[in-house]
Amino acid sequence: MFDFDQYLGFLAFLSIFTIGFWLMLFLTIFAIPYWIGGSLMEFIKEKREEKKAKL
Repeated sequence: MFDFDQYLGFLAFLSIFTIGFWLMLFLTIFAIPYWIGGSLMEFIKEKREEKKAKL
């Protein structure tokens, strides 16, 4: 059976692994697409402004 130190180490590993899993899930589903979408919108806005400035 586990000693108390091994039990605490297992709980620490499990909590760090769980936090990492949910952080990775959040980043891949929400944060990265939001970042890419925002940068694309800015790029399109800059191109429109350049077109208007040339005319």
